[in-house]
Amino acid sequence: MSDRSGIFEGDDPFGIARRWLAEAEAQEPNDPNAIALATVDADGLPNARMVLLKEIEDAGFVFYTNYESAKARELDGAQKAAFVLHWKSLRRQIRVRGLVEKEDGPQADAYYASRSLKSRLGAWASQQSRPLASRAALMAEVARITARHGTNPPRPPFWGGYRITPLEVEFWADGAFRLHDRFQWTRASTGHSWQVNRLNP
Repeated sequence: MSDRSGIFEGDDPFGIARRWLAEAEAQEPNDPNAIALATVDADGLPNARMVLLKEIEDAGFVFYTNYESAKARELDGAQKAAFVLHWKSLRRQIRVRGLVEKEDGPQADAYYASRSLKSRLGAWASQQSRPLASRAALMAEVARITARHGTNPPRPPFWGGYRITPLEVEFWADGAFRLHDRFQWTRASTGHSWQVNRLNP
Protein backbone atom coordinates (compact mmCIF):
# COMPACT_ATOMS: atom_id res chain seq x y z
CA MET A 1 0.00 0.00 0.00
CA SER A 2 1.51 3.27 -1.15
CA ASP A 3 0.96 5.32 2.02
CA ARG A 4 2.11 2.58 4.45
CA SER A 5 5.50 4.05 5.30
CA GLY A 6 7.44 5.28 8.31
CA ILE A 7 6.50 3.39 11.46
CA PHE A 8 4.07 1.20 9.46
CA GLU A 9 6.63 0.16 6.84
CA GLY A 10 7.43 -3.51 6.34
CA ASP A 11 6.13 -6.75 4.86
CA ASP A 12 6.06 -8.73 8.11
CA PRO A 13 3.66 -7.82 10.95
CA PHE A 14 5.83 -9.63 13.51
CA GLY A 15 8.84 -7.53 12.48
CA ILE A 16 6.81 -4.35 12.84
CA ALA A 17 5.55 -5.49 16.25
CA ARG A 18 9.09 -6.25 17.45
CA ARG A 19 10.25 -2.83 16.25
CA TRP A 20 7.42 -1.04 18.05
CA LEU A 21 8.05 -3.01 21.25
CA ALA A 22 11.76 -2.14 21.13
CA GLU A 23 10.85 1.55 20.86
CA ALA A 24 8.45 1.20 23.79
CA GLU A 25 11.12 -0.51 25.91
CA ALA A 26 13.22 2.65 25.55
CA GLN A 27 10.40 5.00 26.62
CA GLU A 28 7.62 3.26 28.54
CA PRO A 29 8.27 3.56 32.31
CA ASN A 30 6.71 0.24 33.37
CA ASP A 31 6.10 -3.12 31.68
CA PRO A 32 6.22 -2.12 28.00
CA ASN A 33 5.36 -5.76 27.21
CA ALA A 34 2.08 -5.74 29.19
CA ILE A 35 -0.88 -6.94 27.16
CA ALA A 36 -4.60 -6.83 27.92
CA LEU A 37 -5.54 -10.44 27.17
CA ALA A 38 -9.18 -11.16 26.30
CA THR A 39 -10.82 -14.59 26.50
CA VAL A 40 -14.35 -16.00 26.79
CA ASP A 41 -15.66 -18.60 29.20
CA ALA A 42 -17.83 -21.61 28.38
CA ASP A 43 -20.94 -19.40 28.40
CA GLY A 44 -19.38 -16.87 26.04
CA LEU A 45 -18.93 -14.26 28.80
CA PRO A 46 -15.81 -12.16 28.05
CA ASN A 47 -12.90 -11.81 30.44
CA ALA A 48 -9.83 -9.57 30.34
CA ARG A 49 -6.66 -9.19 32.37
CA MET A 50 -3.10 -7.90 32.04
CA VAL A 51 -0.30 -10.40 31.40
CA LEU A 52 3.28 -9.99 30.22
CA LEU A 53 4.12 -10.87 26.63
CA LYS A 54 7.43 -12.72 26.70
CA GLU A 55 8.28 -13.30 23.05
CA ILE A 56 7.33 -12.14 19.59
CA GLU A 57 8.28 -15.06 17.39
CA ASP A 58 8.41 -15.22 13.60
CA ALA A 59 4.78 -16.43 13.56
CA GLY A 60 3.27 -15.90 17.00
CA PHE A 61 3.12 -14.18 20.39
CA VAL A 62 4.00 -16.13 23.58
CA PHE A 63 3.15 -15.56 27.25
CA TYR A 64 3.21 -17.82 30.33
CA THR A 65 0.74 -18.68 33.07
CA ASN A 66 -0.68 -21.34 35.39
CA TYR A 67 -2.49 -23.97 33.31
CA GLU A 68 -5.08 -24.37 36.08
CA SER A 69 -6.01 -20.66 36.14
CA ALA A 70 -9.28 -19.20 34.87
CA LYS A 71 -7.52 -17.73 31.84
CA ALA A 72 -5.99 -21.09 30.95
CA ARG A 73 -9.34 -22.87 31.19
CA GLU A 74 -10.84 -20.25 28.89
CA LEU A 75 -7.93 -20.43 26.45
CA ASP A 76 -8.13 -24.23 26.33
CA GLY A 77 -11.88 -24.15 25.87
CA ALA A 78 -12.15 -21.61 23.06
CA GLN A 79 -8.66 -22.05 21.58
CA LYS A 80 -8.95 -18.43 20.46
CA ALA A 81 -7.98 -15.15 22.12
CA ALA A 82 -7.28 -11.48 21.54
CA PHE A 83 -4.99 -8.93 23.12
CA VAL A 84 -3.97 -5.29 22.99
CA LEU A 85 -0.51 -3.80 23.50
CA HIS A 86 -0.95 -0.09 24.33
CA TRP A 87 1.80 2.47 24.89
CA LYS A 88 0.86 5.92 26.14
CA SER A 89 4.42 7.15 25.67
CA LEU A 90 4.36 6.31 21.94
CA ARG A 91 0.64 6.93 21.42
CA ARG A 92 0.42 3.60 19.66
CA GLN A 93 -1.24 0.23 20.08
CA ILE A 94 -1.27 -3.21 18.49
CA ARG A 95 -4.40 -5.37 18.48
CA VAL A 96 -4.16 -9.12 17.83
CA ARG A 97 -6.81 -11.82 17.35
CA GLY A 98 -5.96 -15.43 16.68
CA LEU A 99 -5.65 -19.09 17.50
CA VAL A 100 -4.18 -20.47 20.73
CA GLU A 101 -1.91 -23.42 21.46
CA LYS A 102 0.16 -24.45 24.47
CA GLU A 103 3.93 -24.02 24.59
CA ASP A 104 4.75 -26.81 27.01
CA GLY A 105 8.19 -28.01 25.91
CA PRO A 106 11.85 -26.95 26.07
CA GLN A 107 10.99 -23.31 25.31
CA ALA A 108 8.78 -23.18 28.40
CA ASP A 109 11.47 -24.92 30.46
CA ALA A 110 14.06 -22.36 29.35
CA TYR A 111 11.86 -19.39 30.17
CA TYR A 112 10.94 -20.82 33.58
CA ALA A 113 14.63 -21.37 34.37
CA SER A 114 15.38 -17.73 33.46
CA ARG A 115 13.00 -16.38 36.11
CA SER A 116 14.12 -15.34 39.58
CA LEU A 117 14.11 -18.08 42.22
CA LYS A 118 11.28 -16.40 44.13
CA SER A 119 9.16 -16.26 40.97
CA ARG A 120 9.84 -19.93 40.25
CA LEU A 121 8.86 -20.91 43.80
CA GLY A 122 5.82 -18.64 43.58
CA ALA A 123 4.65 -20.47 40.47
CA TRP A 124 4.63 -23.69 42.51
CA ALA A 125 2.91 -22.12 45.53
CA SER A 126 0.08 -20.21 43.86
CA GLN A 127 -3.18 -21.97 43.00
CA GLN A 128 -3.92 -19.14 40.60
CA SER A 129 -7.49 -17.81 40.41
CA ARG A 130 -8.73 -20.04 43.26
CA PRO A 131 -9.84 -18.79 46.70
CA LEU A 132 -7.06 -18.04 49.20
CA ALA A 133 -7.59 -18.04 52.98
CA SER A 134 -5.00 -15.34 53.68
CA ARG A 135 -1.67 -13.84 52.64
CA ALA A 136 -0.10 -15.76 55.51
CA ALA A 137 -1.39 -19.03 54.05
CA LEU A 138 0.24 -18.20 50.72
CA MET A 139 3.58 -17.37 52.36
CA ALA A 140 3.42 -20.61 54.36
CA GLU A 141 2.96 -22.51 51.11
CA VAL A 142 5.96 -20.69 49.59
CA ALA A 143 8.03 -21.79 52.63
CA ARG A 144 6.84 -25.39 52.24
CA ILE A 145 7.68 -25.39 48.53
CA THR A 146 11.10 -23.87 49.24
CA ALA A 147 11.88 -26.62 51.74
CA ARG A 148 10.75 -29.24 49.23
CA HIS A 149 12.38 -27.96 46.03
CA GLY A 150 15.33 -25.90 47.30
CA THR A 151 17.13 -23.48 45.00
CA ASN A 152 16.57 -25.23 41.68
CA PRO A 153 12.87 -26.10 41.36
CA PRO A 154 11.77 -27.76 38.12
CA ARG A 155 9.02 -26.20 36.05
CA PRO A 156 5.66 -27.20 37.54
CA PRO A 157 3.61 -29.52 35.33
CA PHE A 158 0.71 -27.05 35.69
CA TRP A 159 2.68 -24.00 34.48
CA GLY A 160 3.80 -23.09 30.98
CA GLY A 161 3.22 -21.02 27.89
CA TYR A 162 0.56 -20.16 25.37
CA ARG A 163 1.17 -19.07 21.82
CA ILE A 164 -1.29 -16.89 19.93
CA THR A 165 -0.95 -17.32 16.17
CA PRO A 166 -2.77 -14.34 14.70
CA LEU A 167 -5.35 -14.19 11.96
CA GLU A 168 -5.61 -10.44 12.46
CA VAL A 169 -3.11 -7.79 13.56
CA GLU A 170 -3.91 -4.09 13.67
CA PHE A 171 -1.34 -1.33 14.08
CA TRP A 172 -2.76 1.97 15.40
CA ALA A 173 -1.03 5.32 15.86
CA ASP A 174 -2.50 8.50 17.28
CA GLY A 175 -3.29 11.22 14.78
CA ALA A 176 -4.11 14.92 15.08
CA PHE A 177 -7.80 15.74 15.62
CA ARG A 178 -8.47 12.04 16.29
CA LEU A 179 -7.69 11.21 12.65
CA HIS A 180 -5.66 8.18 13.67
CA ASP A 181 -3.67 5.90 11.36
CA ARG A 182 -4.81 2.26 11.36
CA PHE A 183 -3.52 -0.62 9.27
CA GLN A 184 -5.15 -4.02 9.60
CA TRP A 185 -3.39 -7.22 8.52
CA THR A 186 -5.78 -10.15 7.99
CA ARG A 187 -5.62 -13.70 6.64
CA ALA A 188 -8.17 -16.49 6.30
CA SER A 189 -5.94 -19.07 8.01
CA THR A 190 -2.37 -19.42 9.22
CA GLY A 191 -1.33 -20.82 5.82
CA HIS A 192 -2.67 -17.88 3.82
CA SER A 193 -0.93 -14.66 2.81
CA TRP A 194 -1.62 -11.43 4.65
CA GLN A 195 -3.92 -8.76 3.23
CA VAL A 196 -3.34 -5.22 4.47
CA ASN A 197 -5.99 -2.51 4.60
CA ARG A 198 -5.98 1.02 5.88
CA LEU A 199 -8.96 1.55 8.18
CA ASN A 200 -10.90 4.68 8.99
CA PRO A 201 -10.03 6.09 12.41
